Formats: sequence, C-alpha cells, structure tokens
Amino acid sequence: MTDTISKKLESKIDNKLISKAKRSPLEDGFKKGKVVNEVLDKPTVMTLYKMITDHIIAYVNGSISAGKESVLFWGVDENDVNVALKIYLVSTSNFKKREPYIIGDPRFSHLKKGTKNLVYLWARKEFRNLSQCHDAGIPVPKPIYVTNNVLAMEFIGENGAPCKSLLVSDVDENDYNQAISILKDLYHKAKLVHGDFSEYNIFKTNNGLVVFDLGSAVDLRHPNAQEFLKRDIYNITRFFNKRGVPVENSDELFEEIVK
Repeated sequence: MTDTISKKLESKIDNKLISKAKRSPLEDGFKKGKVVNEVLDKPTVMTLYKMITDHIIAYVNGSISAGKESVLFWGVDENDVNVALKIYLVSTSNFKKREPYIIGDPRFSHLKKGTKNLVYLWARKEFRNLSQCHDAGIPVPKPIYVTNNVLAMEFIGENGAPCKSLLVSDVDENDYNQAISILKDLYHKAKLVHGDFSEYNIFKTNNGLVVFDLGSAVDLRHPNAQEFLKRDIYNITRFFNKRGVPVENSDELFEEIVK
C-alpha cells in the first residue's frame, strides 16, 4: 500500500514539474521517468517540488551542465527571472574526496557520518561562502536559497545559457588583473581561500569577471588555507601565462597577499 502511494506521489510530482516547464532547446529536463531514474533521486524531486510550492521557483526548465558531483538546472522564479539550481548528487562517492575542505574549517566543526550528510553540509557550505563573498562585494552569483542538496542562486547568463568561462574566452591583461584582485579580496574581505580558483570557475561577463563554484572555499583559519592559496595563485598564473598575458611571480604574489 505504501509503495502504491509513493508511486502515485512520485508521478504527481513528476507531472507537476512537467506542466510548469516551458519549451526550450534543451534536450534534458524533467521528462517522464527520467527525473527519478537517471538524473535525480526521489527526495531531490520532492525538494524541488517544495521549492515550487514555497514560491522559491515557479518551474524548472531543464539541465544546463552536469559534473561528477552536481547537475546545474535552469529554473525560473515567479517574476520570470532566471535562477541557477545547483543540485548535488547524493548518489556519488566523489564527495568523500571533499572532506579535506571541510575538516579543519572551524565554521563546520560537526560533520555527521554518511554521504548524504556530507552532501547536505557541502550545499550549506557553498551557500555560506557565496553569502560571505556577496556581502563583501566580491563578484559571485548572489545566493538565494539552500535546502538539503539544492542550492538556488543568481543565474549568470541569458535565456538559459550561462556566460562563458575564462577557459573558452579571449583574455587580456585586464582580465588577469581582475582575477588577481578577486583573489586578494577573497582573502582580505571575505576571509576565504577559494581552493579551486582557475579558468574553469570564472565567468567572463560584459560587466567583468564573476567567480563561482565556491564549495571548496575555506576559512583562513583552515590549516591548509595557505597551501590552497598557493595552488590557486599557481593555477591562474599558469593559465594567463599560457595565453601570453604578462603575469607576476607566483611566490611574490603569495607573499603580497598574505602579508
């Protein structure tokens, strides 16, 4: 009897999401059966449905990109404003590799066992990191809402297409200076080290660079914060150097930031 009710509820939620979805060129999305079986698990569908009934979003348009740890969906709120929905995959084992970015961060001293608890904490961690950056005036997607394994934030792009990252953009010295400025502001204003600062995690927009993917960012009190900063500096310096942009010495830049 319980299974029958569960299936009916699952079908109802699935149909509700489908009915709210607009047509789009995206092949992915909330298609019958695909939501639960291939992309998202049942609790995540329930979470999205609650976000709709709580008026956080009006509907979900489709998926934008997928990684080993998360899937990014294009949502829309009741004012027809695009919203980025980052959904962390509870079924993946990759999050075990993320423990070093949590253990040692005094903001998250109580880590419960289990993959689901780790994923839920990671979602809250990224929301908090985004909030700290946004409050400090650092160009990041504005955080909107977080619950369980779903993070809602400002959509950086247009018509369901995210802005291009530095990786696939033409870059110049101005872009380099902006990137280094963001690194410095992260450290001094937000009191964070990104932990995964690279050409993959920086948008190039018409209004300048926007850094994203801040789940790995750690508090400056984290025991490995300075090592993460050195790696961030090295990665972004190497990228711009390969593109023929004049760069500062990585070691000197590190000393300049931490002094």
